[in-house]
Amino acid sequence: MRIEPPVPPEVLAAIRGPFEDAGAERAEAPLLQPLNLLLDLAGEAMRARLFVVQSEGGTESCLRPDFTVAIARQHLDSGRADGRYAYEGPAFRASAGADRPEEFVQLGLELFAPGGPAEAADAEIAGLAWQAAAAGGRGDLTLRLGDVALFGAFVESLDLPESLAARLKRVAGRPRLLMAELSRVGEAPAEGGTALAGLLAGLTESQAATLLEEVWSLAGVAPVGGRGPAEIAARLVRKAEAAGAPALTETQANAIRAFMAIDDAPGAAFDRVRSLAGANAAALDMALKGWDARLSALAAHAPASALRFSPALGHAFDYYDGITFEVLSAAVGPERPVAVGGRYDGLLTRLGGQGEARAVGCMVRPWRAWAGGEA
Repeated sequence: MRIEPPVPPEVLAAIRGPFEDAGAERAEAPLLQPLNLLLDLAGEAMRARLFVVQSEGGTESCLRPDFTVAIARQHLDSGRADGRYAYEGPAFRASAGADRPEEFVQLGLELFAPGGPAEAADAEIAGLAWQAAAAGGRGDLTLRLGDVALFGAFVESLDLPESLAARLKRVAGRPRLLMAELSRVGEAPAEGGTALAGLLAGLTESQAATLLEEVWSLAGVAPVGGRGPAEIAARLVRKAEAAGAPALTETQANAIRAFMAIDDAPGAAFDRVRSLAGANAAALDMALKGWDARLSALAAHAPASALRFSPALGHAFDYYDGITFEVLSAAVGPERPVAVGGRYDGLLTRLGGQGEARAVGCMVRPWRAWAGGEA
């Protein structure tokens, strides 16, 4: 296993500083994480990047690929409504590149809070990621911002059929699936689909997964290939929706492509979003007002000249459902972000949480942040 080189202690202390000053309690995460849970959250394509460990009883686990899910589970188990946790330690992801480390240090902060306006917390966490990354000494950093929820508001503005809009929102964080939808321009609704797929399409994700488990239990069968019930249910739901939903028109598809291609300073980017929107723009206007509040709060943490906005910004794990961000270094390159993070309110519900808990967090790679490190 290729291990990332260590960062000088004084540099690591500087990068760690903003998180320590944020008043978070220290949290630890188990080295082994449940494989099926992570595949349910990130998709089967993530399997190739995980280090799988099989116990004597046949249960599959994996070395932790990051800390967010583990910290979120621990927070829910605590029964607390809010929490602020800092972490630091190695994470593990397989890489096809000979020069890419497979064991590397991450440090970060996860913030859990009950319902209420999220903009201030979003700005604080994005600002902490920026400050920690900048503490490594690089002077070529950019803070790229995105928003998964803004895509949903933009889709609503186009006044699409409800089933089609729901399907597009569901694949917003998965570029390959979204591109497949955009390629279906002008297609008539397909015939077919199974009765089970149609039934699952009317349920929430957790209800669909539970129903599948009950069917398997009654039939005395078990799934193969390592996929969990949530992953299989999601695939069946997509199949049912594709069978019955209409496709985009060329005009609608072009508007979405143009929206996803935006990459500019925030003010210019939001003007472009407004120019592409359809007539039903009430939700979009509200979402953009939220961004005015975020940028105002973020001004205290990061220079406006370093900010870019790109609606297509996503991460390896697709549980983000609000703001997303990453800190990039020109020397390190766009494929190796120095820091990443975002809002993931829905993840808490998928992990069994109740109520109106909200969550946003970030992670920094010290080796990439250090000016004497990766380039």
